[in-house]
Amino acid sequence: MAYKSIVTTVENKICLIKMNRQETRNAISDVLEELKERFREIENDNQVKAVILTGEGKAFSAGGNVKNMKGGRDAIDMRIRMKASQELVQLMLNLEKPIIAAVNGAAAGAGVSLALACDLVIAANSAFFIQSFIKIGALPDLGIIHFLTQLVGPLRAKELMLLGEKITSEQALQLGLINEVVSDGSLLDRSYAVAAKLAEGPGIAIGLTKKLVHRSANINLDEILELEAFGQGLCFQSEDLIEGVDAFLEKRSPQFNGR
Repeated sequence: MAYKSIVTTVENKICLIKMNRQETRNAISDVLEELKERFREIENDNQVKAVILTGEGKAFSAGGNVKNMKGGRDAIDMRIRMKASQELVQLMLNLEKPIIAAVNGAAAGAGVSLALACDLVIAANSAFFIQSFIKIGALPDLGIIHFLTQLVGPLRAKELMLLGEKITSEQALQLGLINEVVSDGSLLDRSYAVAAKLAEGPGIAIGLTKKLVHRSANINLDEILELEAFGQGLCFQSEDLIEGVDAFLEKRSPQFNGR
């Protein structure tokens, strides 16, 4: 489909998605439907092995568009709207391909949720993160309560959400919210380098690893071990594993094909 709110390209098995609504600092409501459609397409696109999600302009995403919240909202209508937004996070989490968030600027409110729904987060030095929900009397949403609690523990998570203070990318790195901080000018280059490594990896094993990491937060060890055994069975039937073992024994780099 022709996109108006995102810019997307595919090169060397890597799909770049840029949110491109600079006038609203890439508010999620303005890019939501197109992001959902693009991730649905990627799921079935064998030419895409890794994804980079970033923002155009000075913001990664400002989260919700506060101008549209004036006067509040009917509770039933709000639940419907939330379900539509939550679908994006679910699509990202369930995608059996790795997603890198390249945080180029401000990540505020649900914009942080969007970044943490990715599998790796690389931030520019000038980027910052803020849980701004509390400032307008709203509940943190799009999974951020879960993501923050899992990453930094309940004490720090409550500090970030209840105080709503801005943290730099370096502070986010120290807290364990993100993987890496790079200079502003090298953000996309570094993100592409990481994505390239992932894109050349064994797609089945990567996808299953991602799924089990997400499931592990909500189920017990016995259930994880059962899923692990099932998933490993699939990996051992894959062409990638046969190639990986042969390459290891032959002391060469493997050539994975995602099958």
